[in-house]
Amino acid sequence: MISSRFSVQKILTLGSAMGLALAASPAYAAEVAAGDISGDTADEAGYEDQNEIIVTGEKDGYVAISSAGLKTGTPLIDTPQTVSVLTREQLDDQALQDIGDILRYTPGASIGQGEGNRDQITIRGQNTTADFFVDGIRDDVQYFRPLYNIERVEIHKGPNAMIFGRGGGGGIINRVTKSPVAGEMFGSTTASVDSFGAFFISGDVNAVIADNAAFRINGLYEEFNNHRDFFDGRRFAVNPTVGAELSDQSRILLSYEYVDDDRSVDRGNPAELRAVGDACSFANPCGPLRGFRDTLFGFDGVNQTTLQAHIVKLRVEHDFSDSLQFNATTLYGDYDKLYRNVYPVDAILGVPAGGPLVDSVTLDGYNDTTDRENFITQGNLVWTGDTGGIGHTLLLGYEIGQQQSANARQDILFAASNDDQITIPLTDPISQPAFSFPASTRNRVSDLKFFSLYVQDQIRIGEHFEIVGGVRFDSFDIDVNDIQNNVLLNRTDDKFSPRAGLIYKPQENISIYTSYSKSFLPRSGDQFLTLTPTVGTTLGTVDLEPEAFENYEIGAKWDITPALSLTAALFRLDRDNQAILLDNQGNTTLSGSRTEGAELQLVGKLTDRLQINAGYSYLDGQQRNAATVAGQDLRLFQVPEHMISLWTKYDFTDQFAAGLGVTHQSSQFARNDNSVRIPSYTRVDAAFYYDVNEKVQVQLNVENLLDETYFPSVHNNDNITTGEPLNARLTIKFGF
Repeated sequence: MISSRFSVQKILTLGSAMGLALAASPAYAAEVAAGDISGDTADEAGYEDQNEIIVTGEKDGYVAISSAGLKTGTPLIDTPQTVSVLTREQLDDQALQDIGDILRYTPGASIGQGEGNRDQITIRGQNTTADFFVDGIRDDVQYFRPLYNIERVEIHKGPNAMIFGRGGGGGIINRVTKSPVAGEMFGSTTASVDSFGAFFISGDVNAVIADNAAFRINGLYEEFNNHRDFFDGRRFAVNPTVGAELSDQSRILLSYEYVDDDRSVDRGNPAELRAVGDACSFANPCGPLRGFRDTLFGFDGVNQTTLQAHIVKLRVEHDFSDSLQFNATTLYGDYDKLYRNVYPVDAILGVPAGGPLVDSVTLDGYNDTTDRENFITQGNLVWTGDTGGIGHTLLLGYEIGQQQSANARQDILFAASNDDQITIPLTDPISQPAFSFPASTRNRVSDLKFFSLYVQDQIRIGEHFEIVGGVRFDSFDIDVNDIQNNVLLNRTDDKFSPRAGLIYKPQENISIYTSYSKSFLPRSGDQFLTLTPTVGTTLGTVDLEPEAFENYEIGAKWDITPALSLTAALFRLDRDNQAILLDNQGNTTLSGSRTEGAELQLVGKLTDRLQINAGYSYLDGQQRNAATVAGQDLRLFQVPEHMISLWTKYDFTDQFAAGLGVTHQSSQFARNDNSVRIPSYTRVDAAFYYDVNEKVQVQLNVENLLDETYFPSVHNNDNITTGEPLNARLTIKFGF
């Protein structure tokens, strides 16, 4: 564990003392629910449960009415930004288990492989491992995030620094957790198993502990399996939460989550076989290696990642009046992660092996450990009122945090080659030569402190126009101790991040908007470990400016009915001062990119019996200031030009329903050198639902109904994930 140089009490005091003092009162009372930190107020019309302790926003089936996008409980139709939301109902209907599943049905977003040990995403051409939030608070450690305790998932597109802080150049993902419901006792248990033998059991119980307080606990146990040789593992998670209303004006929520994840690491297949000296290139790109769909290019018992996470959240709210509210949230997280892997780096056609020519594969590997402690506190003061006939929703906020990280890596050494790489015959399964992890190649400790202030005003001018304007100041101060090289590094960045939007509403259920937003990413990267010292010094200041993101967007939103929403957007997103990875050795160059695109999404109820989530995106992602090939700009990696998704559910009777889903991605490049192209694919899914009675539901989900051979995600040219063949999942849910 990292040695902490400051106390939890200090952070709690900064963020929550004011709220707790205001909230102190002998009464306990509560309202319900799905607690998010978006600052939504308990009087939001139309929310389906009026007992919510910390209110998150309205919803109706697959449609969410509001989100955390402005921190003021503003309806999505009045938010000048594209936001896709998947509600708990859709997560359950499609049996979606992780972030990667969700993004298959999100226009403009796609999944990365994450080297088989973490969530990794690309939104509007920007790849990230850190732009994740839980209840609006940063959740940037590299791991697989479970969805068992989630009320909904929000995908906010475009730079989001004004609301969420640094990073988020292409967008962010915010998970909104469930919270207690006052005055009600209820619960459910879900058991699910798929045709590979993977299964999970989850539970959700809400209990009354006082007239105005409630307790809710969500739990999960699951075991993993799929089509790959020896892939397995298990995950356990539990999330108890207590919520109460301390007075008519004050509320409190305290939550703890423990996650224990242990699974195999699978970094996929290399690119297709090619002869020695016949390298993949822009002019003649390779495709993925075929014929080895079920072969895991690693070693059983060696390819493994583990995570133990402890996450505590405290939120307090106080209403000074009907027009003035304050909320504060503090998060402490402790994360301990191991990541060990052997993976392919090349596949070669016809290499001599002491006899006839045989195909071969080259392997590499390393062992990596990370410890992280996060202390983050955030507060928001929201005032709603009028000045001179002009309406305002004014937000004043702050965020203070410290993140301490320790990361170490040991390279593999193969005995036969006396090197960190070895070439062996390409067989199924692959053989396992003798090896060890003796050599330390990285040992770094970082200490990050940040402080933010932000202000935003939503101005209503008459019945038809609204203006949204805001700016955020971030101070980002990082120290890195590179123990391996005996070098101390440091950098401080002070940045302003603006956003502006103009909304025209010809009628209440239609909005047409234009917006501008800007964000930045410090040179230390997603995980605070990549600073480069000034040449010739041992105590240096990094002399590279942060990366910058600028987004210009026009769009329209139409609530066709209260339960059916259509959104459309055109955008241009520029990224500058970006470090581009050139090869497997970690060599980089500074470059930039431009992504221009369009997004279209229809979500909700077409009829009382038919629900739909349909989306399309067009993305033209080009590298800028980078080398061209034959006069052509290189395309951004892992950015499919076209993505189409459709999910429908039809209730034939009150007891029986069926669903059908289709997803399509056009081809994409694995890396910025554009030398390996991942082919396009179309996948068809289906589902059937039967309510045995009011308390028991049975559900069958069928994935890849047409048994398509496809490659859904990629990390680089030789780490390409193979899609699962036709498979099914049976789920039974018991309620009480």
